[in-house]
Amino acid sequence: MKSRREFLKQTAAGAMIFGSSAAADKLRLVAMPSERKEAAASKVVVARDPSLQSAQMSETRVLDLLDRAVVAYTGQERPLDAWKHIAAQRGSADGTIGLKTNGLGGRGISTHAVLIHAVSERLQQAGVKPGNIIVWDRNARDLNACGLTISTDPNGVRCFGSDVIGFEDHTETWASARVRFSKILTRECAMVINLPILKDHSMAGLTFAMKNMYGVVESPWELHANGCNPGVADLNAMPAVRQKVRYTIGDALSSVYHGGPGFHPQYLWHPNAIVVGEDCVAIDTVAWQMLERKRSEAGLPSLAAEGRAPHYIGTAADAAHDLGTNDLKRIHLMEI
Repeated sequence: MKSRREFLKQTAAGAMIFGSSAAADKLRLVAMPSERKEAAASKVVVARDPSLQSAQMSETRVLDLLDRAVVAYTGQERPLDAWKHIAAQRGSADGTIGLKTNGLGGRGISTHAVLIHAVSERLQQAGVKPGNIIVWDRNARDLNACGLTISTDPNGVRCFGSDVIGFEDHTETWASARVRFSKILTRECAMVINLPILKDHSMAGLTFAMKNMYGVVESPWELHANGCNPGVADLNAMPAVRQKVRYTIGDALSSVYHGGPGFHPQYLWHPNAIVVGEDCVAIDTVAWQMLERKRSEAGLPSLAAEGRAPHYIGTAADAAHDLGTNDLKRIHLMEI
């Protein structure tokens, strides 16, 4: 990761949003009181900026899009208050927030560095010390694929993988899942913000919020049977994941709608969106719809027709797992 000085230099233009009354007025428009009435529904925000369709995404525009998304989701009137609300969920001022990325697909289809930097910087502006932020994934290779640099400096934002710190010696079990968790999850993080990237998946159909947790265990391939069902649901039901992964800030800036989870440029797609929520099942339900719409536009069959519908989403919503809802009538979708 970059130093705090480099972070501040990189995002200085975007940081001015916090002091801009014009920007604040614009953001208030997406957080009207009527949007905050439906407490029973699982809220999912999909914020879009069609102008982001370029290889070199504007840092300022990504920061603005991110702020719009979290303001709309939290119901706060100002971006700074929204980020303070998110940071407060870690429970204590010295609690560490982990940012779980996804670089498995390699360069071209990994969580975008510009979004990772933006989330990190906003957390710092909300009062989180740099040393209390860890950007992490399975290993150095995956983090490098996101455009990140490994750093274990305790005085700055740390960035390293489970290959550095290792996995717990004991095995956790929940239904079909038997896993050893990364010590980053179990020992370092008070709270995790999930930063997955939206992708087609050759076995599971879809990989986004819940499946990104495969990157927190030692042997994720053992959970891939039957299209990752019930593997995804069982893993996310485990206390270490259920209790610590509080928010998803999903990267749908670019995606692949077929041939995933690796990068296939012929199937590259630019939803130009950030997806925010806490209900991981609702988020994946919305993401599934997004992916299916794009596949239909491209003349491809549905995931179900190809025999790879993401059935783990329904499993995660059942009474045994109770991870959230996949009922569209109970999902409060805000598209802004």
